[in-house]
Amino acid sequence: MIPDPSTPTDVIDTLLDWMDQGHGVALATVISTWGSSPCPAGSHLAIRDDGAIVGSVSAGCVEAAVIHEAMEVLNGGQPQVLEYGVTSEMAWQVGLACGGEIKVMVRRIIDDAALYREARRRGGQGNTSALITLIVDGSATLIGEGFKSGPLEISQDLSDAAFDALRENHNHVFEMDGAAYFIQAITPAYRLILVGAVHIAQALVPMARIAGFQVVVLDPRDTFATPERFPSVEIHTDWPDKVLKQLKPNERTAIVVLTHDPKIDDAVLQLALTSPAFYVGALGSIRTKEKRDLRLAELGLSADDLGRLHGPIGLDIGSASPAEIAVSILAEIIQEMRRD
Repeated sequence: MIPDPSTPTDVIDTLLDWMDQGHGVALATVISTWGSSPCPAGSHLAIRDDGAIVGSVSAGCVEAAVIHEAMEVLNGGQPQVLEYGVTSEMAWQVGLACGGEIKVMVRRIIDDAALYREARRRGGQGNTSALITLIVDGSATLIGEGFKSGPLEISQDLSDAAFDALRENHNHVFEMDGAAYFIQAITPAYRLILVGAVHIAQALVPMARIAGFQVVVLDPRDTFATPERFPSVEIHTDWPDKVLKQLKPNERTAIVVLTHDPKIDDAVLQLALTSPAFYVGALGSIRTKEKRDLRLAELGLSADDLGRLHGPIGLDIGSASPAEIAVSILAEIIQEMRRD
């Protein structure tokens, strides 16, 4: 089975679409892992009543077995907790080739679909939520800052554990008073703001979306910034510095400047380098960067501000073509995103 590159957010979006179409849907979620496991806790696989699937819980190793159990759940069975690993008696059939172990919760999504819709709505507003699921029966409650929805009684200890999970972006099983709960942090997607609707951007957009980024393209040249060149992407053709102010970059934002035009670059970078964005990069050679740094310093940026700028942009992998440069840029963004 080919691993599905869908992110947890993609899986939930598809699951909700299927339910809107009248399908029954089961959701398999990795709730814990040991050793070298291909998918972290919180990874989802949605299974439709006709056998269609989206997502992954093991990059293909045990999906077939999970789908079989999910169909049983859809046919009236109780929620299940499945365990797979090389020490299992079924290891030769469905074990994890990587040598790790995973525990997967499988449940039918009915009433708690409303919780996922609410989490999606809150995420669109930049708010985080924690979904707390009682593992034994699959009942769930969504909580956030000043917010709670769902049937579970949430004690102070359980609430504290959920907010700790949000702060640390850590999905895990929490045990209390003989009951086990899976706590999943649901955070807004990382956002990638691309300034310059150039060939590199065309290659970078689909890769970034597969990696889970919400992508926005800014370019005042409406000949370049078109839906035909960037399908299903948010596009702005006003001056990028004006739009960037409106977008309000935060700690989950990466900004990549590809225009190679000081008239556009400098105003955008002045804003980007003084924003909370976790990554700011700009296209150009070492010599171009030196000239740009001088101009930005004249605009009042400090040495610390300029030190945040990644340039020449991207990891040094010897890239030459637009697609290869896009790979190097995305790799550098992810490297920065994963720094502790």
